[in-house]
Amino acid sequence: MKLRIKGSSIRLRTVRPEVAQLVNTGRVEETLRFAPGDDAMLTYALVTDTAATEFEVRYQPHEITVVVPAGLARRWASSDEVGMYCEIDLGSAGSLELSIEKDFACLDRSDADNKDTFPHPQLGVVP
Repeated sequence: MKLRIKGSSIRLRTVRPEVAQLVNTGRVEETLRFAPGDDAMLTYALVTDTAATEFEVRYQPHEITVVVPAGLARRWASSDEVGMYCEIDLGSAGSLELSIEKDFACLDRSDADNKDTFPHPQLGVVP
């Protein structure tokens, strides 16, 4: 899973096995280590919640968790929709744009570099 943070936005990009894992287990996560210490890390997770009715982002030290309603995640996973998008109201702190997307194969990379990605929608399209 890839994480992109820019300004007031978070984007997660998932490959096919991660989307399957999300549907089957309800959680996909990655941990990034910055230094040798135990607390020099950031875990980012994408989870489903059967009780959730809207998107949510939870923060605790060393972890960002993006919560998606389980039914919505299942529908997205089994469709050809690229992503799920929303804007989360943070009250006086503004808002947070959230994007959760399927990671497509790059048209200029080898098959090994594109392992487990979703087929690019423009593959084979002649300009």
